[in-house]
Amino acid sequence: MTPAFKQSYASAFRLSRHHLADDQQPNIATVCRDICGAQAQLLSAAELQLWARNHRLTRAEVHAALWQTRALVKTSLMRQTLHVISAEDFSIYIAALNRSRTQALLRNMSKYAGLTPKEIAELNNLIVEALRAGPMTQPELLHRIKPQAGKRVHKWAEIAWSIQIFRSALVEGLICYGPESGRKPTFVRVDRWLPNQKPVAENEAKPILLRRYLRAYAPATPPDFSRWSGLQMKEAKPVWESLSSEVLEVQVEGKSAFVLREDFNELANFDPAEPVLRLLPAFDPFLLGHADKQHLVDAVHYKRVYRSQGWISPVILLNGRIVGVWFLRRQGRKSILKIDQFEIVPRKVRRELEKEAASLETFLNTSLEIHFG
Repeated sequence: MTPAFKQSYASAFRLSRHHLADDQQPNIATVCRDICGAQAQLLSAAELQLWARNHRLTRAEVHAALWQTRALVKTSLMRQTLHVISAEDFSIYIAALNRSRTQALLRNMSKYAGLTPKEIAELNNLIVEALRAGPMTQPELLHRIKPQAGKRVHKWAEIAWSIQIFRSALVEGLICYGPESGRKPTFVRVDRWLPNQKPVAENEAKPILLRRYLRAYAPATPPDFSRWSGLQMKEAKPVWESLSSEVLEVQVEGKSAFVLREDFNELANFDPAEPVLRLLPAFDPFLLGHADKQHLVDAVHYKRVYRSQGWISPVILLNGRIVGVWFLRRQGRKSILKIDQFEIVPRKVRRELEKEAASLETFLNTSLEIHFG
């Protein structure tokens, strides 16, 4: 008989794996490894995602891990979005995602600019050679490579977003993001920025990525993994099948999903007695692990969280379910934390929310005033 669980067990398991249900204060690299990266379209959001999992963390520590010790690295990964991951995992993610992302990029570059694989490889070489001089912003790098680039590269530069010019080098793992110059991001050469990377074969990297995903987001399904990773189902399904002996089917509220066999006992024994409340920031990875979001938010509130153009609101998470959204705005020397609750929460939970706000105030180094909507 297929083991069956209430949603509360699945939510408690995920909260624990995301370091949202304890006060262990894990280090930054461990957090990034365990949650499969912090989404960093906005670096400030990634900083808050890490804070949500370690309230003793400071912004200075995040910046130091990115730009000084380089324990973390920022680059384009799942779903073609920017992520901050552990530098030790860089080769795994690049190898696992390279094929599908390269094929999609080649189709676009060929369709709109007539670029051939050989010309794209030459473009990558120009980018890498230019970065020999050190970190460069996008405009600086484009200015440096244009005189040596062919006509079709120039055409691509005219019709594509500036980041797309360098996407192939990012996908190949030749370059990544470096420290900001002023307020503009820079690119750097991976071979000069990160510690020596051990090459990982694609057929080894993909199962590793799936195991990491299941440790953080199970119970889950192949379509969930496909949506989260950005791999098409025709590519994700064989990876899933390669782990068939390592996964176990379970039922969550009548729906079939899968968990790693080694994690089954932990899942079966999770059911939090105490409420777990967290303020999660915009684009938090906890909100992005599954194709179906019914276990996270009621349909009536869905568009207040998952907004147009891929924007994901900061949310109030109670026991793994969204019970409201929150927003920050500056007002003179202080900040206003506006809380919009979807439902009335017990007084005990509200006290936990105020504790979260106090920690956020410390992290942002601001005076915080709470306004309840």
